[in-house]
Amino acid sequence: MFNRSFSKRKFHHFHSTGSRFHRGNQRKKSGIHSSKYINRAISSPIESDLPVKNSFNDFSIDQILKQNISSRGYVQPTPIQDQVIPHILKGADVVGIANTGTGKTAAFLIPLLNKIIHQRSEKVLIVVPTRELAVQIQDELKFFATSLNIYSSLVIGGNSMNRQISDLKRNPHFVISTPGRLKDMVNRKFIDLGHFHSIVLDEVDRMVDIGFINEIKFIISRLPANRQSLFFSATVAPEVNTIIQTFLHNPVTISVKVRETAQGIDQDVIHVKNKEEKINKLQNLLRQEEFKKVLVFGRTKWGVERLSRHLEQNGFSVASIHGNKTQNQRLKALTLFRQNQLQVLVATDVVARGMDIEDVSHVINFDEPVSYTDYIHRIGRTGRANKRGKALTFVS
Repeated sequence: MFNRSFSKRKFHHFHSTGSRFHRGNQRKKSGIHSSKYINRAISSPIESDLPVKNSFNDFSIDQILKQNISSRGYVQPTPIQDQVIPHILKGADVVGIANTGTGKTAAFLIPLLNKIIHQRSEKVLIVVPTRELAVQIQDELKFFATSLNIYSSLVIGGNSMNRQISDLKRNPHFVISTPGRLKDMVNRKFIDLGHFHSIVLDEVDRMVDIGFINEIKFIISRLPANRQSLFFSATVAPEVNTIIQTFLHNPVTISVKVRETAQGIDQDVIHVKNKEEKINKLQNLLRQEEFKKVLVFGRTKWGVERLSRHLEQNGFSVASIHGNKTQNQRLKALTLFRQNQLQVLVATDVVARGMDIEDVSHVINFDEPVSYTDYIHRIGRTGRANKRGKALTFVS
């Protein structure tokens, strides 16, 4: 396990690799004390200690849907699924507070699919902060909807507007969208939000963090008064609480968030003096056998791209994801990483929220995050599904 002496012992004799990393990726200090990046993992994540009352067979849902859930390998719900699904099935508005990696997506998809099975005219709108999360939700939806003749459409930036307009004309049951593209489609009159009576806002704190609060207010103002509203967030800042007050009606609040940091993640810092030492230490880490599937976070899109190219030139199988990449490039990189065809994925915080990537062995914060909340979401990409993970943060 990593500890305070790790970086001094392991890296004392490493050498620098040149000056190119002095330029670019410049940023202000995060203001987070380095001690907050150090935590010893314990045997199991805290969510596992919460009681689960139901199995999926206990829920009053369609039999084909149950078969699809079983085919997915799900037997026992996670705590958030166990507590949220019965309320959604009853038609209640729900506020779900939970860390990423706790099964929120299935918690709302399963009861909403069941709703459409019994009411084919129902339309569901799911709003998420990033394109990658939208694609992930649609993939999950398609699996659960096998043989149910239920269809979905993605409305996200980076993809063909004409293709999305064509998909919308087919009147899909589910529309999964990012806020900016959704607002654009509404203004162009390709989407009438008054037709959606089931709404999900997912990862709301992230949408607020990246500046979508005005788009969210725009969307809420155009929804029908008679609706079922579902709200999921890991944190409830004042801005988020304002959205709750305007979005939901007498909601049931479910919280399975017991502490900030997943307990199954070993966390430590690596002290560096300069950029040359940092890149050299990163490369030496990546050459170690245990660093099999590594997600590296940088602060800026330029720094991420520069780091990715440097690693590639030095023989690592690597790709990058950031705001300057096209949607197809971003999805290709994610797919290769998921399929273990890449050892390293270098990314901005665009993949720090909601993304479910199996068996990430390590998260490395090449650049410190802006806030501790961002740190929590970054390292949450490892140690998922009750597995152990490791997170390292470079500190100068």
